[in-house]
Amino acid sequence: MNVVIVEDEPRIARRIERFTREVLSDKITSLQVFEELEPAQSYLAAQAVDLLLLDLNLHGKDGFSILQPLLAAPFHTIIISAYTDRALEAFEYGVLDFVPKPFSKERLAKALFRIHSPTTAAVQKPLKYLTVIKTKTVVLIDIDKIVFIKGAGPYSEIHLDEGRVELHNKNLNKLAILLPESFERTHKSYLVNTREIVAFHSFSGSRYELVLRDDSILPVGRTYYKKLKDKWK
Repeated sequence: MNVVIVEDEPRIARRIERFTREVLSDKITSLQVFEELEPAQSYLAAQAVDLLLLDLNLHGKDGFSILQPLLAAPFHTIIISAYTDRALEAFEYGVLDFVPKPFSKERLAKALFRIHSPTTAAVQKPLKYLTVIKTKTVVLIDIDKIVFIKGAGPYSEIHLDEGRVELHNKNLNKLAILLPESFERTHKSYLVNTREIVAFHSFSGSRYELVLRDDSILPVGRTYYKKLKDKWK
């Protein structure tokens, strides 16, 4: 796992690094620490990163100025900040977690565990948007307008209720961690907004399909069928 820490106070940066190394241990392959936004942005643009730990006040510069484009990137972002009044806003735009300063090792560990085990973390926060980049412009996608999401290798195709499709740089597994409870995995390649389901079809040979409000027909894996149908009821 390639981890990046962006924090302008050296003492706090060392604390974050120490706790992160203790929690993630041998899962870390690389860990870089930056005090300034600009070199951090250059590194993030050039390297394959898995996790960003970001402060929101860096030498007087607002970390939110780069937050929205970063949330469209393939990696997860955890905010570590004393600006707790901005936590709700951060969650609405899709951060993995918001760790308030001062923080303990246990609180940071909770956030880090969400990367692979979202059920061990706090209650799901109110994600309202997914962020995508189109021609260098940040575009916000309203969660309520998403019908389903299809995995496309390292990317995800987001299918919207007006028929538009947007490509997100996060893969299906990473988006599944961020999305609210109304979204369920139906297949290894699909996440569906359960509010859009209108019918289930069952065929011989344990083959299943579901029909959505826009007439899309999606496959349902055998391992997902019972849970999905029970939730839809």
